[in-house]
Amino acid sequence: MNRVYQLLLISSAILGLLAIGMSIWAKSNATGSFVIGSLACLALGGRIVPTLKQLSFILWVFAAVALGMYYPQYFQQIGDFKFTSLIVPLIQLIMFSMGTEMSLKDFEGVIKTPKAVIIGLISHFTIMPLVAVILAQCFGFSPEIAAGVILIGSVPSGVTSNVLAFIAKANMSLSVTIAAISTLVAPVMTPFLMKILAGQYVEIDFVKMILHVVEIIIVPIALGLIINKLIRNGVKWLQTVMPIISMTGVLMMLVVIVSSGRDSLLAIGPLLFLSSMIHHSIGYLLGYWSGRLMGLDERSCRTISLEVGMQNGGLASGIALQMGKIATVGLASAISVPWMTISGLLLANWWRNKE
Repeated sequence: MNRVYQLLLISSAILGLLAIGMSIWAKSNATGSFVIGSLACLALGGRIVPTLKQLSFILWVFAAVALGMYYPQYFQQIGDFKFTSLIVPLIQLIMFSMGTEMSLKDFEGVIKTPKAVIIGLISHFTIMPLVAVILAQCFGFSPEIAAGVILIGSVPSGVTSNVLAFIAKANMSLSVTIAAISTLVAPVMTPFLMKILAGQYVEIDFVKMILHVVEIIIVPIALGLIINKLIRNGVKWLQTVMPIISMTGVLMMLVVIVSSGRDSLLAIGPLLFLSSMIHHSIGYLLGYWSGRLMGLDERSCRTISLEVGMQNGGLASGIALQMGKIATVGLASAISVPWMTISGLLLANWWRNKE
């Protein structure tokens, strides 16, 4: 089996070199095939290399983005069917997966460490939205792009933060509690923040957005909790299958979002990527120090840092789609998801190796 992985790594190197050569000299439309093939082979073959194994999801994220950038025509529309109609069901599937991983025990952290939970929630719903407003103004983005930046700052933390908290040797119970509660209060907090912070850029229907967020988050999570309670103990394979389905859903969603906004990404992408880098980096930094200044222990500070800096990009995309602005308002989430995954994993690994 190791030989197969080694062949995949060799194939990745060859395809990567061909992609570089073709992009420099041939300018061929086939370059994308070599780029995607190289990333896919590296993600698969890297399973025998510990460092690459940890980066496998990042490599798949890059492959998904490349697929959407090079071949958008295949992921926009077939006949009367628009691929963007898949985004909300995919997010609901991810939220359902999150629900199957949750139980009422996850909320025990509120009782055990109420101070840390409150600090984490307040930091999450203040730091990221306010930093987003400042960045939108400093970069001078167009109204709908600016609204997208604020939207990514106003959503709850994602499931990925729990995985990264584990890697970072952070406080796992605190991470799960903050992520769960921030998700459950999102139907009110996200529309509220968008109304007061992004209302100057785009029209925000507060009540309609609440209903959309309930549909996207609360309903599938509730179903997941019920499944967990009723049949989880009798269906052991669910614990293995649902995270894989969740990650696959994220990748599929990325391809569709990037494809739908490809032209805008080519025009505004570099600035939006720089904005995303600054946004999430400040989130990690201020999240960590909000815990430090309030006297929390190191593990809890790491947790709050990740919970503040990591956002639910899928939910932001779903809201943008419901607003009918996936190709503009949804672009910030398309940029943020790859960067959050990369930066969060690098930070978590750095903390893992640090006393």
